[in-house]
Amino acid sequence: MSTATIRTESNKIEKNRYAGKIMFIGGFFFIFGFVTWLNGTLIPYLRIACELQEWESYLVTFAFYIAYTVMAIPSGKLLTRTGMVKGMQIGLLIMAVGCLMFIPSALTRIYGLFLLGLFIVGTGLTVLQTAVNPYITLLGPAESAAQRISIMGVCNKLAGISAPLVLGVMILGNSDELLASLKGLSSSARAERLDELARAVILPYCILAAALTLISFAIKFAKLPEIKSVADTSKKSLAIWKTAPMILGFFAIFTSVGTEVVSGDTIGNYGMYHGMRLDVAKNLTSYSLASGIAGYLFGVFTIPKYISQERAYLYSNILGVLITLLVMFTNGISSIVFVALLNLANALLWPAVWPQALRGLKGTVVNTASGILIMGIAGGAIMPLLYGWAARINGNNQIAYWVLLPCYIFNMYYWWIGRTHSASTK
Repeated sequence: MSTATIRTESNKIEKNRYAGKIMFIGGFFFIFGFVTWLNGTLIPYLRIACELQEWESYLVTFAFYIAYTVMAIPSGKLLTRTGMVKGMQIGLLIMAVGCLMFIPSALTRIYGLFLLGLFIVGTGLTVLQTAVNPYITLLGPAESAAQRISIMGVCNKLAGISAPLVLGVMILGNSDELLASLKGLSSSARAERLDELARAVILPYCILAAALTLISFAIKFAKLPEIKSVADTSKKSLAIWKTAPMILGFFAIFTSVGTEVVSGDTIGNYGMYHGMRLDVAKNLTSYSLASGIAGYLFGVFTIPKYISQERAYLYSNILGVLITLLVMFTNGISSIVFVALLNLANALLWPAVWPQALRGLKGTVVNTASGILIMGIAGGAIMPLLYGWAARINGNNQIAYWVLLPCYIFNMYYWWIGRTHSASTK
């Protein structure tokens, strides 16, 4: 066998191994999506089961996403001790514990316990995301990082489409009949019916906890290569959170996640605001995520061959501004459709921030920087509450989508800063 043939076979083996790693990491992003976008169904579900006002129901996203801010730095330190692969296992097990918290929550129908369970699930996801996002970013060439993360986004959103549909059937079947029947019940009968509704969430979350535990143990057989963190006690590592790139990167993640969560998790309530039946409105998150998949597929097939990840980021934010204006100034079903289409613009925001923010970083600095960026996911906690506040103050859920406009404008500024920095280093 010639040297050229051996080299060709070796390249094929390496490509197959690389593809296998990408597919396995894609499985993690499927988990992210499934667990995260269950919130779109939990919001109207808990609003009924726990008898909440609309703004209170958005505490679901607050409890879930605020875990990223609280636990991101500890997660970075944990990964420095355990390595990224071991950290993935730990994150999955923490998520399983959070899912099991739904058992006492449902049995007591105490909203605070549901929120605690969501916080624990969010904590596990924080560990997992702090490991996996830099892992996929550093697994291949820097210029195609946004392409790889776009592939991960497709996995995330495919899970997100299925999650609300599956959970909606299991816990909110015949939801319009349920709402009608509750109006005619006495206080005791109503409480009994709501207790029954709350218990419906136990089975799906027990199944999810079991699946997460099994996947955690399966990781050891996947033979994922460890991207080692070399010890680094330099001032650069200890003070990276004070640098302008990290501060701007944090806010870019904050705004990018905030726009995505607002468009995906408020659309159900927004549909009901326009008079849509709950049986239909409970599934609207899936349509929002489907538009996100279209955006990710655009990134997969065009970055970096036809368009740079930087240009895709800029154009996505411009599109976000245009769609937001259409949401605010069109009527009825058209406005709902444009809310769903927002994730077409949001899809490539997250993939483009990571390579820009991590550019030139190595060693434990990567873990620290990843933890700081993950903290920016707090945008998913704050922005829905801000939207709910704006809707309550204005008495108009539609105009309240103005809260997205500053996010897109900041992201365009972040693009400009990145472009200026790239030009200065040439």
